[in-house]
Amino acid sequence: QVQLVESGGGLVQAGGSLTLSCAASDGTFRRYAVGWFRQTPGKEREFVAAITWTGITYSTKYADSVKGRFTISRDNAKNTVYLQMSSLKPQDTAVYYCAAGERITIVTMDDPGRYEYWGQGTQVTVSS
Repeated sequence: QVQLVESGGGLVQAGGSLTLSCAASDGTFRRYAVGWFRQTPGKEREFVAAITWTGITYSTKYADSVKGRFTISRDNAKNTVYLQMSSLKPQDTAVYYCAAGERITIVTMDDPGRYEYWGQGTQVTVSS
């Protein structure tokens, strides 16, 4: 079973940047799709970004609300996936979770129900 640990959250002013990290306990992590989701109180978990192996290359997908501002990347040598966030807005405030799963395709990578493993979350707060 893969364990995921997020880090890098914190308080930042609007317009600022943060980079979240998702570190996995298992080297098999490299073949998993990895997604970032976020959640605010009273709302459902929302897709942010994901990266998956297509068999030829890695493919990424972003929510419309973060396109052009967030970048997902991975370093398989470190069993870590990153979410670089820039031009942050107060509406980006949430608990951010990373998730991993094996049987996830380009079509399903924005569906939280497809992911098998979840981290504990890290709080991101953007002040106006």
